[in-house]
Amino acid sequence: MNQFRIHISPPHMGLNEQKYVQEAFDTNWISTEGSNLTGLENGLQDYLGQDCYVSALSSGTAAIHLGLILLGVKAGVEVICQSMTFSASANPIVYVGATPVFIDSELDTWNLCPKALEEAIVDRIAKGKKPKAIIAVHLYGVPYKIDEIRAIANHYEIPILEDAAEALGSSYKGQKCGSFGDIGVFSFNGNKIITTSGGGAIITKTKELKDRALFLATQARDQAPHYQHSEIGYNYRMSNICAGIGRGQMEVLEGHVALRRMMHDFYVELFKDIYGVTLFTVPNEDYFANYWLSCIVIDSTLTNGINREKLRLTLEAENIESRPLWKPMHLQPIFEKYPYYGNEVAETLFEKGLCLPSGSNLTDEDRTRISGVIIRLFQNNSES
Repeated sequence: MNQFRIHISPPHMGLNEQKYVQEAFDTNWISTEGSNLTGLENGLQDYLGQDCYVSALSSGTAAIHLGLILLGVKAGVEVICQSMTFSASANPIVYVGATPVFIDSELDTWNLCPKALEEAIVDRIAKGKKPKAIIAVHLYGVPYKIDEIRAIANHYEIPILEDAAEALGSSYKGQKCGSFGDIGVFSFNGNKIITTSGGGAIITKTKELKDRALFLATQARDQAPHYQHSEIGYNYRMSNICAGIGRGQMEVLEGHVALRRMMHDFYVELFKDIYGVTLFTVPNEDYFANYWLSCIVIDSTLTNGINREKLRLTLEAENIESRPLWKPMHLQPIFEKYPYYGNEVAETLFEKGLCLPSGSNLTDEDRTRISGVIIRLFQNNSES
């Protein structure tokens, strides 16, 4: 194997990231204050609208952790969480000593199932354990069922923590993801739509909550001439250097979204005549997805035995990265003891689903390699 590796979602730099990073060095603002932080936060606030206030943090996980704290989640309470997601959505529930309650997906968006969600809430209330918050995820950049989930949350008076880690640039009925929750979060990990190398952001609805988030993110230092602490704080603030990368990335965000969507269109064309393979696509025109990752589900009973793992290993043999969908949290060893509501939608998606190379910097040569491997596999299999 001597061909260079095609990664599933590599970082994609623009033109001005180095300029903003150099500005941080030139002005000696390299820690957790500076114009890059202000610029990145203001840029995200302007992009989201909807009276959103953004605080740049060290990771999306840190943002979820602080979000739970801002929502009053403490040890001993329960938090509902989508099961089909990355573990960073659920880990902070345990950080604060709360109990996760996992919910199945639905087939339209692969996100939080409204029916299972309400079933869980009713049952937990009957057991005297009304959930303190709902963590809803926009999986792979496809918005969850915003209206249905909000209606349920409002009816039972439970706040939503919107995990938009994968959904910067996605929208529902024209409103940007990240602005729907009582608290929202983004991730700027290296594999996301834009990156700050690592990093994330928390989105609040008021300036007071933003100030509270920043207070907790900077070790909860009281107003005093000396270091005084009346609360537990965290070292969660993004650095001005990382924020400089983010400022440059914000300038290419719309272009990156367009290129990810172009990759999705590439797969639409590639799989249109391959029976038994379904490409994950938004359910209707209300949904606008950034298609952070393009994903497929393979029904091996219709593909002459080709399943997710056969395709994954075939791509890997050609130095092309792909990976299974997120393994549901309720099936993970660390979380399997916690309550779960729903059927087997998430489990079945995991067994049959595959994430394909989706980067905004993939080339025509990359696409030719990818399509060649996939077409040969399915053609050879049909002829055998």
